[in-house]
Amino acid sequence: METNFGYFVDEIILEILARLPIKSLFRTKCVCKLWYKLASHKSFTQLYNQISVRNAMVLVELTDSSLILIDHKRGVSELSLDFIKDRLKIRASCNGLLCCSSVPDKGVYYVCNPMTREFRLLPRSRERPITRFYPDGEATLVGVSCDLSGSRYNVVLAGYHRMFGHRPEGKLICSVFDSGSNKWRRYVSDDQEDHGFSHMNRNQVVFVNGSLHWMTRSFAYILVLDLSLDLWTRILLPDEMGGCGNRVYLLEFDGKVSVIQISSVWMNIWVYDEGRWDMIERVSLRCIRGMVPGIFPISQGSDYVFLAGHKQVLVYQRKTRSWKEMYSVRNSSTMPLWFSAHSFRGTIFSCR
Repeated sequence: METNFGYFVDEIILEILARLPIKSLFRTKCVCKLWYKLASHKSFTQLYNQISVRNAMVLVELTDSSLILIDHKRGVSELSLDFIKDRLKIRASCNGLLCCSSVPDKGVYYVCNPMTREFRLLPRSRERPITRFYPDGEATLVGVSCDLSGSRYNVVLAGYHRMFGHRPEGKLICSVFDSGSNKWRRYVSDDQEDHGFSHMNRNQVVFVNGSLHWMTRSFAYILVLDLSLDLWTRILLPDEMGGCGNRVYLLEFDGKVSVIQISSVWMNIWVYDEGRWDMIERVSLRCIRGMVPGIFPISQGSDYVFLAGHKQVLVYQRKTRSWKEMYSVRNSSTMPLWFSAHSFRGTIFSCR
């Protein structure tokens, strides 16, 4: 991208703009025609997303549309989903996009980017609504996949066919929305095992290498959906990751599947790469021992980990081996923060 100001100068401007917060970036586009042109180019969008996606943050739902965004560098800021005229619940997050379900209208889903305030109402599937199979009116698993190298994304709704008052029939039904075609595809897997998922397991869906990953309640394996093949597989966890008194949580770490194992005094960080698990760090929890039973890892970057408790969000800095409180609820809260906390990365990826 070359202008009258010279190629080298433009590259410097691009690198500076690509490191601005999104709100500041939008304001700089009004400074002059050159900056607007540079910041509006497709190659800049890709550069900005490549840089910003490295900054893992935490997004907390406070009310139906009010959000708190916690950044380990920039602190706490407020966001809102009030640009969508509906009561919403966040179901999944991936590379700046959120998949939200309507609270009053079961089976209605949106994809939005809260940073750019774009949203898309997903069409209803022509098939019988998947949510009719579940007593709570929601699909068992919800995931969104967003590959920043392209311009398309997918939304996945999956669960077991179960009529009201009956046990699951062993048919894992999956509906996949493709943003490029604006259509759903549906397939059924005759998986006889009811994997089981807790609230945290369902919230912590991870998109890595073209596949969505969910931790099962048994902590014995991770359930994997390959979106290119529409194929369900498993990643087994090592025996030492389970054990009595251990809690296990699924996260993403530098483009790889990661699991954080928490015991009463230790936090072990594992990474899955090239078919094997490696423990990359062991962190003492003695200085926050009183909080350990009610604290949960939510998101992690290359040198820090976010954890949420009932009323606090903490960050552990790997380089300094120090803990810091990033956010605390000032008033009484009926639900713990970890119940509505999601990993988030701010991008300018378009969901339209």
